[in-house]
Amino acid sequence: MIYWEGALKMTVPFRDSPKMQYEASVRMSSSSIGTGVEISRELAQETPVALVFNGTTTAVMMASPSDIQDFAYGFALTEGFISDPDEIVDFEQVAHEAGIEARYWLKVDASEKLRRRRRASMGPVGCGLCGIDSLEQAVRNIAPVSGIQLQIDAADIASATDQLRDHQALHDRTRSAHAAGFLVPGKGIVMAREDIGRHNAVDKLLGALIRSDTDPGQGAIVVTSRVSVELIQKTTALGCSMLIAVSAPTAFAVKLAQQSGMTLVANAKRADCEVFTNAHRIRT
Repeated sequence: MIYWEGALKMTVPFRDSPKMQYEASVRMSSSSIGTGVEISRELAQETPVALVFNGTTTAVMMASPSDIQDFAYGFALTEGFISDPDEIVDFEQVAHEAGIEARYWLKVDASEKLRRRRRASMGPVGCGLCGIDSLEQAVRNIAPVSGIQLQIDAADIASATDQLRDHQALHDRTRSAHAAGFLVPGKGIVMAREDIGRHNAVDKLLGALIRSDTDPGQGAIVVTSRVSVELIQKTTALGCSMLIAVSAPTAFAVKLAQQSGMTLVANAKRADCEVFTNAHRIRT
């Protein structure tokens, strides 16, 4: 049993220069209750990230302070604040002592879409999920991916989460980070991103794919977590038709995956997996 002291020592401090940077992890000390031996270990950082559109903060997320531009692009696209990365005229990342600002400047037509998106969010934010309108907004429409012609070998799918382990440097150091990877037929995992939050990891990966002009429809998203409704919403929003997860899905996630035409594979580990929806994309 490990006891974490109330006043932990940070041995890798934040740099407080004008161009402040954040470490993805810091080294701290603890002591064992049983032996009293001091232990030094790395812990994942958790930093507030403010998403600021045209000078107005729209959301603040807790995230790992790495790959912030990927996260910002992925979040804006999967949450419907923009529909195309070309709508972003300029982007800057500004670090403060309190956290990080991800600042977007949008085209005029995209700004009007942003205003409508904000108005749609006012009810749920202001009064909780009150009434049928707010409930319907909470579960937004799922993008159909039924027409995407993707084929991936069953062996690649069954080993996908094991492949992803080779891309989890932050998790290897801290044992507390999720990962999302992009599995391409015949190539394996070609890109991955990590974060303390499973949704953030997916946003970072999708943002990285879009920024590198990689079509998410040409492969599968692989995640180190359970599958919730939000993961179905985010992956289908950018045209990805297959999601592979190491843990189980919720019943509602399976329902939405079926409706969208997505192939949902879960409990994928130790060269085995379960297919919940639309198995036609799996080549056996």
